[in-house]
Amino acid sequence: MSPFPPCLARRAGRVPRRPLLRLLALSLGLAAAGKAATPVATADLPALWAERIRSTVAVEYVTVTEVERHATVAFGTVIDANGTIVLPSAAIDLRIPPSQLHEFKVYRPNDPEGTPAEYLGCDALTGWHFVRAAPSIRRRLVPITVFAGLPPWGEPALAQDVWGIALRSKEEDFTPYLLRSHVSLIQALPQRTAIAQQEVAGPGLPVFDGAGRFLGLGANSFGQTFVQFSNLDRGGSPIMLVNVEESSAFILTGEILPYLGRVPHNVFGRPLAWLGAYGLEPMDREVGVFLRLGARSGAVVSEVVPGSPADRAGLRARDIILAVDGQPLPRFKPDRIVVTYFDRLVASHAPGDALTLSVLRGAARLELKAVLAEEPKLTREAERRYFEKLGFTAREFVAGDAFARHAAPVDATGFIASFIKSNSPADLAGLRPEDWILQVDGQEIKTYTQAANRLAAVEADPLRSEAVLLVSRGGDTAVLRLKLH
Repeated sequence: MSPFPPCLARRAGRVPRRPLLRLLALSLGLAAAGKAATPVATADLPALWAERIRSTVAVEYVTVTEVERHATVAFGTVIDANGTIVLPSAAIDLRIPPSQLHEFKVYRPNDPEGTPAEYLGCDALTGWHFVRAAPSIRRRLVPITVFAGLPPWGEPALAQDVWGIALRSKEEDFTPYLLRSHVSLIQALPQRTAIAQQEVAGPGLPVFDGAGRFLGLGANSFGQTFVQFSNLDRGGSPIMLVNVEESSAFILTGEILPYLGRVPHNVFGRPLAWLGAYGLEPMDREVGVFLRLGARSGAVVSEVVPGSPADRAGLRARDIILAVDGQPLPRFKPDRIVVTYFDRLVASHAPGDALTLSVLRGAARLELKAVLAEEPKLTREAERRYFEKLGFTAREFVAGDAFARHAAPVDATGFIASFIKSNSPADLAGLRPEDWILQVDGQEIKTYTQAANRLAAVEADPLRSEAVLLVSRGGDTAVLRLKLH
């Protein structure tokens, strides 16, 4: 499984020529001539290169599901002398429980063998996944902090020459190669991010200036929009290409170095701060003008979880959050980035911290004090068990399942079907992933333990010919009969 979004072509330079005659109109407004390599006015680049590739690694891990196992490779950067490595957020799907992640290995550039490693978890604020290499390889790695300048960390200037590192595939022993470009835009997304004219690093790998100073880490690649047309289709049609191996965007050092110490204490990244306000949307600029808020930014609350810190603070649906602890929410382009900014702001705190929310409710301005709590059990933390004879995995019902179904977590019962094996009794009966199972053989299920015991008893009975499930899906209920023989 690839950790990156699907794409129409692996690299822009590999687009099939038929039926294409031309590729036009890059969405960033860059001419095709701009793809030529930009010279980097530097000191001895080969010497800089030889030192800095020691901060880069490839990380491979195996995902073991109910019916298969498959390997995934992501690229990361070494951050300390303990062999700690950061991977970008897309490297590991957070829907996969850590119990299914196995056999982590770290590969240095040009390394065909690899060395065992340990998965440490994901940090909620940065989104980084942390991995730690075995002691045997650490002396051959160099922390990226060695190549950082002194704080405060300056930003690169527009048109400044930059260069970075990318790695080839495992089949090519992760051979490193150099990318060059120059900065064409710097924007808050909400992290300060530089966008180069062309690809400048692999996702998760470092970018440097001409003197070899660390400037940032490659972000997930931006899609580029082209127009495709042929002799038979003069109107043309848009397509989007995503380069999964290289990126033209990189998150700047000032957004990276202060957070390298956020190594998770456990694979789930706990403790996790929780407010309990969901479905936030950016305030429309027209609404801001109507409410005489000028150019102020705001986040509109769609839903507040009963009993959550937001609920206890008095926050309500359709409230507009304008400021936190007296600091107005910044204006971003595009406006929707304010939601990510607010989520990161909450994630930067710990359970027990208090936030003062400046809220607009109708014509009234309110100051609400919310004391953050520990986030309820996450889906990836839920207990689960695969029942081979029945053909599905039963997963514990957690708070997120209740929120998605507009049910009160304290009153919710039953369990979730998280995986359905093709052509199994569950599949043939019509059971689907994320179905909410309320009863087994007419018996109400109150806890996951009760569900697991009941299903195990069904599988252990050689005379059992069917199992009957009462299932809730989309607010409707149905009885499904799983034929076992």
